[in-house]
Amino acid sequence: MIDWPNVTASSQQELGLKPEDLQKSKCVLGFIPVIYYSILLCVGVPVNILTAVALSRLASRTKKALYYYLLAVTASDILSQLFIIFVGFLLETAVFHRDVPILLLHSVSAAEFAANHASIWSTVPLTVDRYVALCHPLLHRQISYPARARKIIGVVLLLSLVSGVPFFWWSDMWRNSNSPTALDTVLIWMHVTIIYFLPCSIFLVLNSLIIHKLRVRQRQQPCQEEGGSKIASPRLLGKTTAMLLAITSVFSVLWAPRTVVVIYHLYVSSVHRDWRVHLAYDLSNMLAMLNTAVNFFLYCFVSKPFRGAVRDVLLLRGGPLYPQRALPHPQAPTNASISSLYSGNNKRSQRDFTPLSPRRARKPS
Repeated sequence: MIDWPNVTASSQQELGLKPEDLQKSKCVLGFIPVIYYSILLCVGVPVNILTAVALSRLASRTKKALYYYLLAVTASDILSQLFIIFVGFLLETAVFHRDVPILLLHSVSAAEFAANHASIWSTVPLTVDRYVALCHPLLHRQISYPARARKIIGVVLLLSLVSGVPFFWWSDMWRNSNSPTALDTVLIWMHVTIIYFLPCSIFLVLNSLIIHKLRVRQRQQPCQEEGGSKIASPRLLGKTTAMLLAITSVFSVLWAPRTVVVIYHLYVSSVHRDWRVHLAYDLSNMLAMLNTAVNFFLYCFVSKPFRGAVRDVLLLRGGPLYPQRALPHPQAPTNASISSLYSGNNKRSQRDFTPLSPRRARKPS
């Protein structure tokens, strides 16, 4: 949520304050936020649109729920950039200078919070899906499919829209010189709970369980086979799990400063009065909005299929998702889900004592 700069449209008589009480904190950064958000918008919207097209191709080709969840996160990031950065900050603040009807301001505020909630909470079903895939792979194959993923995404978006309605009465921190009211306190705590504390708690618990499960499996996995060849332990983590950990970690880091500053503003010092809190709030908002533009680069760094899909989109071609190659084992299932990294302890134990080379594999007589 981007708040408007520290300007006032009220006179001393309207506020009923002494001249010394009307002294407001100055915006130390000047026009730097306007330049920053303009660059972020010009970079973030195109890369998110490219991400959406690439994920749409992957979703249609693989029919995996994972890509539908990532597509929902990307679409929510686009909405956040349009409502918060473009409409809320650049248009209303830098262009119109808040010279817009108050009803429109509050309506845009509610839309900004709804888009922000959707951007963050779309990651929660993705985290749950990864947890079920790694810790309960058989259950994951039964319950994770595109139709159910689309229903879950629809519910998340609907709840995000409803959760943005109370913030129609969100108080403008930059202009409000009075102490926070009881309504302000409720809305601020509701905001930090929905936007940070609750989703981060879910991320922390599920990611901890995922990492613990992977470590247990790694300890159970023998370090060497009979032939002396060592099994590559870094592959235990998996690309999709690494992507999930990167997304949730980046979100937790980028949104933490804003959460702290909002609570500090509520109980210690107002943004309206202290230029240091004003500066901290500016910087924390800039960091928080950076989260809407970094997922593309995380996907490119982690996922080879995503890089291939992006390359196909940029080159305007619709090639196959994976290069055609002969399977070393004709009896291997072609529709096995890659969302789970392991197919069970029984199969793994058989592989541990079966020679890897197909030349040595013999059929029983």
